[in-house]
Amino acid sequence: MVVVGTEAEPLRALVGRHLGFSDWMSVDQEQVDRFAAATGDQQWIHVDPKRAADGPFGGTVVHGFLILALTSRVLEQVLVCEGVRLKVNYGCDRIRFLTPVPVGSRIRAGVTLRGVQPIRDGVQLALLLTYQVEGTRVPACVAQVLVHNYA
Repeated sequence: MVVVGTEAEPLRALVGRHLGFSDWMSVDQEQVDRFAAATGDQQWIHVDPKRAADGPFGGTVVHGFLILALTSRVLEQVLVCEGVRLKVNYGCDRIRFLTPVPVGSRIRAGVTLRGVQPIRDGVQLALLLTYQVEGTRVPACVAQVLVHNYA
């Protein structure tokens, strides 16, 4: 785990560095079904295991945005925020879903600090998250995530 705070200057030395990996996480069909119900994305490739077995991926696949929704969990496992009163997800840039994630797979994310910028009462972190499926080489998802840490 890497310690981050609310001041830009001490963090500048970490820009460009890989900060670590999250734990491996499994995403099961029940999670996918609940996400589909919450978002209204009921595509059969996600929620119909029988039909999906004959589809292009050989089974159901995890929604790309469900993978992205795991960002808070990933960051809690990789970053220790000291002196931070409030953390706010500010946005995402350059999101790409590069390969499908079969339901039941184990995934994790690597985190790299891409940039640091002072903001009023805190700091903005630009973090590159690279989600991997266990046993594969091609990333499932890459996204630059912007987080505001406030003192």
